[in-house]
Amino acid sequence: MENIKIWFDRNLKGDPIIWGIVIILSVISIVVVYSATGSLAYKYTGGNTEKYLIDHSMMVLAGLLVMWVAHKIPYKTYGLIGRFLLLVSIPLLLFTFLFGSTVNEANRWITIPVINKAFQPSDIAKLALIATLASLLARKQKNIDDFRNAFLPMIVVIGLVSGLIGLANMSTAVLLLSTCLLLLFIGRVPMKYIMMVVLVGGLFLTTSVFLGQRGGTFFSRIEKFMSGDEIPFQAEQSFIAISTGGITGKGPGKSEQRNTLPHPYSDFIYAIIIEEYGMVGGATVLFLYLALLFRGMRIVASSTKPFGGLLSAGLSFALVLQAMVNMAVAVGLGPITGLPLPLLSMGGTSLVFTGFSLGIILSVSRGDHQEQLDSPSEGSNKVRKTFQTA
Repeated sequence: MENIKIWFDRNLKGDPIIWGIVIILSVISIVVVYSATGSLAYKYTGGNTEKYLIDHSMMVLAGLLVMWVAHKIPYKTYGLIGRFLLLVSIPLLLFTFLFGSTVNEANRWITIPVINKAFQPSDIAKLALIATLASLLARKQKNIDDFRNAFLPMIVVIGLVSGLIGLANMSTAVLLLSTCLLLLFIGRVPMKYIMMVVLVGGLFLTTSVFLGQRGGTFFSRIEKFMSGDEIPFQAEQSFIAISTGGITGKGPGKSEQRNTLPHPYSDFIYAIIIEEYGMVGGATVLFLYLALLFRGMRIVASSTKPFGGLLSAGLSFALVLQAMVNMAVAVGLGPITGLPLPLLSMGGTSLVFTGFSLGIILSVSRGDHQEQLDSPSEGSNKVRKTFQTA
């Protein structure tokens, strides 16, 4: 046991609580996805349930590997990486909208020919925009009131990327815009400029609704949720799963609604968790996400560099906000969005990009911790100075 502890201390740097939360959620994901894909396996593989278990387990491990590699890279380099990815993601979003693979009447995916794996360029764009915005805010702290030189580049890039994502995935675009607004607030941007982002972002998103592929679906889902006259089939089956779960649930692998609930292994996996593990299981998952947000924001408070704190805040909020929206949809507190539950839903490259985001957060905590060890007094002064200016 001592050797294992030494290995972990040597190879898994950064916040140990975040490592623990991610590992626990990964194990839960493998178990629940294996249960939820039973009917899918009988439909497409003749009952070979192990195929989805192996495929999903491999993607979870791939996400953990990417997370480990990302946390080894000094977080200061992610500003440059973010700008590069942003330049790549903008033409990719356009290409996907015009020529991408169509799923649910929207072009969101690009298939990589050699490995036959599909990915959503919006995942790259989200990460790139958050990293770029954090870098811009950190570099412009001394003249953050300068509209033309400091703020105008931010509002242009936020509106452009959010609008391009909204052409095929409005819910992701709205969440990304919300994350950017939080970053602007933490980055001490004047409130009048933040309200300007709200107006410009709303204009871009409204344009995307009318020009995009899912405008009708977007409005109909909101209308049905607000009126309450008609409960969508997905929501109805999710409510049945949750209501029959009780306090402790039916037990692992004993879900009944997985056979009728659309996408029980992705969009509505939280309903399956509650059905099989009850309110206890649902509350545990909710607590883990809140703990992840708390640890991510704790890194912000202890960060010695503005860029590190803003980067950790943006990525932590983006992940947990998506999780909260997914769980809210499952229990009927929001309209259906089609967003997966980060770290838990079955997915291919989405797990990899989630691991990448978490690796960056760990890189920030690792880098700041190392700087404080190298120069405790200097680190303390920088932290004090950061809070005074904030």
